[in-house]
Amino acid sequence: MLYTDQLGRHIQLNNTPVRIVSLVPSLTELLVTLGLSDCIVGVTKFCVHPDTIRKEKRVVGGTKSIHLDRIQELKPDIILCNKEENTKEIVEILQNQYPVHVSDINTIQESLELIRQYGEIFKRTNQATSLISEINTKLKDFLEFLKHKPEKKVAYFIWQKPWMVAGKDTFIDHLLEINGFVNVFRDQKRYPEISEKQLMELDKSIDYVLLSSEPFPFSDDHINEMKKVLPNTRIILVDGEYFSWYGSRLAKAFSYFKKLH
Repeated sequence: MLYTDQLGRHIQLNNTPVRIVSLVPSLTELLVTLGLSDCIVGVTKFCVHPDTIRKEKRVVGGTKSIHLDRIQELKPDIILCNKEENTKEIVEILQNQYPVHVSDINTIQESLELIRQYGEIFKRTNQATSLISEINTKLKDFLEFLKHKPEKKVAYFIWQKPWMVAGKDTFIDHLLEINGFVNVFRDQKRYPEISEKQLMELDKSIDYVLLSSEPFPFSDDHINEMKKVLPNTRIILVDGEYFSWYGSRLAKAFSYFKKLH
């Protein structure tokens, strides 16, 4: 069968893949949700859901750096990558030896399309359809919940030293918009660095600073540190997995967003 991934790349599969290497933590979680745990043979050191996965499967490296020899030993039928999570070089190296599916997700609809694709590729159509329906139902309920809530201006921080925020053309920005948050850095692409001066200028001009739990592990200590610069702004720690993990994590995200509001 010939499949097309989210970059428009063609992937030839002669049989349903039964040996999967996942180089994307959120997609590892999605595979488990679709009932494909027994088919996963390799994961990254950042694959933390379910929390036993790294003990049960071979760890083949990170998302930006892999151990090719370990992957070769696993003899995968397919390798799952993501445009943002994995490097172009990794994809190019792997595609010379194996079918490689690359996802590219900036919106919920693109995430649902990926779930549909996985259902088709791995013969889990019923599970995929059920998950898509669940996410759509919870999204609709959440949008109803937000209907009369006012918009809030926010800045979503993902890194310190240098300070980095989420800009446009990111899944995070899309979920901020779904939440009725106005991303004050939406005029900048991807994950721009901001200066100390830009940071100071945020005070009194926005409603919230959101400090993500990943990729940088912001903590209460960072809230106290930032309050010295932004004494008039409310600063909140948020669970980065709910704002940046696509796939089955979305089924839990909207309950978290309700509590956040």
